Order: sequence, then C-alpha cells, then structure tokens
Amino acid sequence: MVGITDGDTLTLLTDRQEVRIRLSEIDTPERGQPYGTRARQTLSDLAFGKLVRVVVHDTYRYGRTVGRIFAGSQDVNAEMVRRGAAWVYRRYSGDLALLRLEQAARAERRGLWALPEAERVPPWEWRTIGRHGRNQDPDRRQHWPFSAMIFSSGALGRRAKRVISI
Repeated sequence: MVGITDGDTLTLLTDRQEVRIRLSEIDTPERGQPYGTRARQTLSDLAFGKLVRVVVHDTYRYGRTVGRIFAGSQDVNAEMVRRGAAWVYRRYSGDLALLRLEQAARAERRGLWALPEAERVPPWEWRTIGRHGRNQDPDRRQHWPFSAMIFSSGALGRRAKRVISI
C-alpha cells in the first residue's frame, strides 16, 4: 500500500502499476468535513505500508476499483466502521455485520460519533450540500431511522468479482 487519498480511498502498487481502490460499503468524512483528517489517519494506521489483499466488488464510475481491504486477517473496511471513522454506505451495502458495528460505535460514541450531532453530517449529504451551497439549513437534512436503512440497500447478495493480493 503506497498512498492514502482520503479515509475511503487508497493506492496500491502491484506489478509496478498503481491501482486506486475505493473501500466498498463504507463512506468516510470528506476533506474539510469534521473528522475527515482523522478518518484519513485511521485508514493510514490500518493499511499504509502493509501488504494487503483486496476483494474486488466493482469498478467505480471514475475508474477506481471498489473492494474490501484486508491487512493480514483484519478487515480494514469493518475496522474503519468499528472505530467510528466511517459510516456504512447503506446505498451500496447489505452487510448486516457492518451495520451492527456502526450501531455499536454510535452507542459508545467512538470516533465521529463523539462529535456534536450538528457536525455528524454523512458524507453523501455533505457532497450534496457542497454542490448546492453549504449554507443550506442543516435542519432540512433527511434523517432516517437506523432500522429503515437496513432495508434500503440495493446491494444485497452482491458477490465479489475477483481478488487482488498485494
């Protein structure tokens, strides 16, 4: 692993070729967003300079590979959620274990869950607000109950397409 772009994107070197990987099923705060720098540091602590394995799920529309990262036996995607450095990206995840890890991190106020509620804006909302202006009334954000999010995923049953070992 040779580079960390942000909390959910890293760069691997394989056969002298750099491959950008977007961590599947999770989303971390953006740069400039509260907890964005700490999420990036958490990913660095977990994966930078280590031999990792990627279970590829898809290729993202910007050409990035999307996958689950393993450093040894540790599931880096799950550990990011467990530490409170990432949200489960419900739109793309059907992994109930990740949802349970997020619920526990939230209950124990780990990582971003220790921030004041007004600063805990999911990255997908942050990006939308950024496109339409950050001065939008934060009370207009849509808040879904946790149980509703479990069933909102279109990725249930998605299978990995290939595995990259680095």
